[in-house]
Amino acid sequence: MDGWATMPTMFARLSVPRAALGNLLAKLLMVGLGLAITVVVARQGPKVQGAFALFVAVESALLTLFSGLGLWLARQMSQQGGTPTLRALPMLRGVLRAAVSLGLVASCALLAVSWASHTLPYSQLWLLALAAPFLLLVPTATGLWLGEGRMWPINVAQVAAPALVLLGLLGAGWLTQGAVRNAPLVVLVLTAWVSGKAIVAVLTAVYALRDADQRDEALGVASEGVSRVPSQAAARWQSQWPFIATIGVTNVVSLLNYRASLFLVERFHGLSEVGTYSVSVTVAELLWLLSSSVTVSAYARIGHPDARVAAAMTVQAVRINVLATLLAAPVLLVGAWWALPWVLGEAYQASLMPLAALLPGVAGYAAASSLSAFYTNHLGRPQLSGAIAGLSLCLSFGLGWWLVPLHGAVGAGVASSVGYLGAIAVAYGVFLKHAGLPLRALWTRGAGEAPAPV
Repeated sequence: MDGWATMPTMFARLSVPRAALGNLLAKLLMVGLGLAITVVVARQGPKVQGAFALFVAVESALLTLFSGLGLWLARQMSQQGGTPTLRALPMLRGVLRAAVSLGLVASCALLAVSWASHTLPYSQLWLLALAAPFLLLVPTATGLWLGEGRMWPINVAQVAAPALVLLGLLGAGWLTQGAVRNAPLVVLVLTAWVSGKAIVAVLTAVYALRDADQRDEALGVASEGVSRVPSQAAARWQSQWPFIATIGVTNVVSLLNYRASLFLVERFHGLSEVGTYSVSVTVAELLWLLSSSVTVSAYARIGHPDARVAAAMTVQAVRINVLATLLAAPVLLVGAWWALPWVLGEAYQASLMPLAALLPGVAGYAAASSLSAFYTNHLGRPQLSGAIAGLSLCLSFGLGWWLVPLHGAVGAGVASSVGYLGAIAVAYGVFLKHAGLPLRALWTRGAGEAPAPV
């Protein structure tokens, strides 16, 4: 089991220590801001927290449904390797225009749902409708840097959004001092959320356009082989819309895998229990802090056209992700057991047992991000990620439909863990098959190298 080396050794073998650690520091700051947001909202009461959690889940579904544009752009950039052959600016302009157009379509759907609903948070989806055309700019624009393996612009965008949202929430809290905790307070909280996200989205898109223009100018001087036909580069995403749509559907399935349990709890136990359970989910998913940082930093190399390079990078990322989460899970549970009731209030004592039920599955599922990157960025088959997430969703939702009515949030946690663990076992087997690696590749050093093509 010498593959389970020390964490510094594995980071060194990933060959992306600065990028991964830089992204990790950004994620730590982002998570700190996210936890501060959770504290501000949760202290308004479980019902407000529950409405906020469901509203954010709907927003996430919107972003993930159209995330294929950004990942398509990332794949175009990473597949060029060290010899760029396409101009970035026309491609970026094309996908940003598409993002705004799709956002406008989504706005109409959200307005219709908001008009027809009379319960929180669905009656307030008109706020999300106003921001929808802008919110899609961030996951689209950051595809430029993701494909190039440039982390700092992504880090800035990730940190700026929650920072601005937190300022807005603190302002909303100041405006409502002494107010009754009711629907108007929820509206202020949700307004602060969408306003902060929309402002950062516009600024990110503007900077990405400027950065892409400068990149193309530099390449135009350095290489006469770079394509200078904007219309051809811009049209490529349109010719690959099935790939982009598949990514979007896949990511929505993945999101439902993470969030469907919230809607089950609301269905059987109401908004207040959603509030306490959503805190359990938020804390448990802190385990994915490191795994997402490693995967984002290694994304370009996982998409390398050489199967041996891509497979070896994926194995190294999976090793770090799984080991780190297994070590961190018990520490996180002990800390939460002490901190949650003290920081958020006694009502959130009810979050602890669901958290304990969630952690085993969340720890095992840390490998999913790297495996998904291999399916999507290297193989160009995002449907594999969708199938794995769909399997997890079926397992967790099916089991949850039986357990949640009987055991509430604890039942939801158990069902989610079972779904995560079952699906990740299948996901690893699918990866080994496509990479041509033996089962022992995860824990045996040297087994992570795919055989040379014949």
